[in-house]
Amino acid sequence: MSDKFSRRDFLKLAGVGAASTAILTGCGPASRYVTREPYMLMPEYNYNGQSTFYATTCRECAAGCGLVVRTSQGRAIKTEGNANHPLNLGKTCARGQATLHGLYNPDRVTDPIKRTRGNAAGTTVTWDDATQTVADALKNYKPEEIAFLMGTTSDHLFDLVSDLSAQTGINSPVRFGALSMFEARATLSKAAENLFGEAGMPLFDVGGAQVVFSFGANFLETWLSPVSYTRGFAGLREAQSKKRGTFIQFESRMSSTAGKADEWLPLRPGTEALVVLAIGRLASELRGGPLPRAFADVDPADAASKSGIKLETLEHLAEMFANSTGALAIPGGTALGQSNGLAVAEAVLALNAIADNFGKPGGVFFSALAPNQTEYQRSASVKEMQEFVQKMADGKFKALFVHGVNPVFELPASSDFKNALKGVEQVISFATFPDETALEADYVFPDHHALESWGYQRVVTGSAQPVLSGSQPVVSPFYNTRATVDVLIAAAQLAGGKFAEALPFKDEVEFLQSKVASLMSETDGFFAAPDINTFMAYFQQYGGWWKTTDARAIPNTADVLNRNLVGAEAEFAGEGEFFFVPFVSPTLAEAGANKPWLQELPDPTTTVMWNTWVEINPETAHELGLEDDDVVKITSEAGVLEVPVYRYPAIRPDTIAIPFGQGHTAYGQYAANRGVNPADLLGQHFNEAGDLAFAGMKVKIEKTGKKQPLSRLESIMGVYGVGLGEEH
Repeated sequence: MSDKFSRRDFLKLAGVGAASTAILTGCGPASRYVTREPYMLMPEYNYNGQSTFYATTCRECAAGCGLVVRTSQGRAIKTEGNANHPLNLGKTCARGQATLHGLYNPDRVTDPIKRTRGNAAGTTVTWDDATQTVADALKNYKPEEIAFLMGTTSDHLFDLVSDLSAQTGINSPVRFGALSMFEARATLSKAAENLFGEAGMPLFDVGGAQVVFSFGANFLETWLSPVSYTRGFAGLREAQSKKRGTFIQFESRMSSTAGKADEWLPLRPGTEALVVLAIGRLASELRGGPLPRAFADVDPADAASKSGIKLETLEHLAEMFANSTGALAIPGGTALGQSNGLAVAEAVLALNAIADNFGKPGGVFFSALAPNQTEYQRSASVKEMQEFVQKMADGKFKALFVHGVNPVFELPASSDFKNALKGVEQVISFATFPDETALEADYVFPDHHALESWGYQRVVTGSAQPVLSGSQPVVSPFYNTRATVDVLIAAAQLAGGKFAEALPFKDEVEFLQSKVASLMSETDGFFAAPDINTFMAYFQQYGGWWKTTDARAIPNTADVLNRNLVGAEAEFAGEGEFFFVPFVSPTLAEAGANKPWLQELPDPTTTVMWNTWVEINPETAHELGLEDDDVVKITSEAGVLEVPVYRYPAIRPDTIAIPFGQGHTAYGQYAANRGVNPADLLGQHFNEAGDLAFAGMKVKIEKTGKKQPLSRLESIMGVYGVGLGEEH
């Protein structure tokens, strides 16, 4: 098996039983000492036609779902959910299935390169030179001049950089992702802190509820942990052991989630807080007793008038909520991405107090912290990112390291991240794919693909148990890439001094062992081991480590209903007559456009593929003289886009919507120069929690006279009466 170790030595090193099995598949903690051979010389533990399965973690989003990857003769050929993983219990979303298209993507960055910013071409350098470049940046710049900007899907790398920061004085790493921007995570955690005294991540037990009111939370698509919440939704609908649950969705555009609702209520954007407080007041009156202070200042009739929802409907909803034995209200998405988003979140969380569901089945909890986590950590809000961008522009950062995030694409163009990079002397990207930010870097030192990588991911929400989801290489690296953790460890040793002392590890695996070793002393884990090598082998075999006990916390709700909650309408930027709603594509999300499987997958509500569209109500389209595929110019205070029309009946006449996911100018052949990026229309307006008011823009629409046919799965026969009654 190796020039250094015999098979017997491996068995001694790894322990026995299942641990040995994990080691012998070539991905155990000792596998870094193994000389891998080409599969024309099959390893003794593998046979032609026999598959080998590896447990790992999906990194297509930050949720942390467990995967089992089927491999054959050194190639990954199929991904499925890990049935033992507490978060997803064997299920995956489309992006999890398509992760193989990232592994085999023909446009991956194959070697470390040096380039002129903005130039796709570059010069290949050796990894020794690359490591020395990183070491020189660490050593030659002052600690306050070094910054790390990271994504949300590599918690072990974040921990390593955090340790480096704490011991050397460099700036603490900043994390950002477009999904967390559209989820309004900062708003949700800030509302929890204001109401309950703790800035955690709320967990909503959809599966245990009987009635669910969702205000903008598209939890069946991209919100927080969609696979877990989809399992919860199945529990809501399950009618074998309980009455089939009821689901009501409040939002101006019918999303895929709203399409599954018993009732979709297209309220006027910006009036969510009024509607929530009106339902709370009416439900409180139905229950009797003193009227809670939180809901005392709202007039239900006024809320009905402003929101466009009839007073009779609000009364019916209040009765449903008040009389249910398991009512639950969820805030999220577009309802929070407005100027009054924090007030909306607080009002919706407070509405749960009427149902008295905190800490009960079908109610609201605080998500359990991960096993090696001491406090909740969220990604940066866009306002915090804007402060980061300003420091770049002012030249306060001399060296910027970027990993796992593409801010040139993901941040609104109004943030001017691309121009701010000119204030940074040296930009080093660790991108796996040639994205827009990597194109603006001086160096690209490519990390392995997730299926070639070690690591772990903390499960932030969606599981009652604390979960640390583990990653391991399921295949050998296909290209001349290198783990970013290994690059930083080697660079720290070259830099010497406090850097070498901060990262005294041989390699990435040894670092991982140091981070999970404390779990061996935990008494309520689902497995235990006497030594670190055996523990790591089990960690790999099962795809992580989690506790067997329910660790969800119960919010402190003693004073929730005795607060003054604000029900003012949101303020909108711009002079247009239409509310603008950008939404995350359920198929592409922020990083799926370079995967042809996802490009070919029809959008769930429109069946459009390979492009961007603007959804306009047919009545509005008729008034504007627009038909399907007409190209319109959309103008906001921040920018202008041209995009073809899709007449969508499930949207308010005063609202238009564009999916986020296309519009790349780089990122490989499947993504580049396809569609538009709706973030280009977003201005720099924030709510009180610092989240971007991405749903707080108004826009103008102009007909251009051009046509651009959209690729759709179905024909238009029968849509809006086309072709009906004709004889051929």
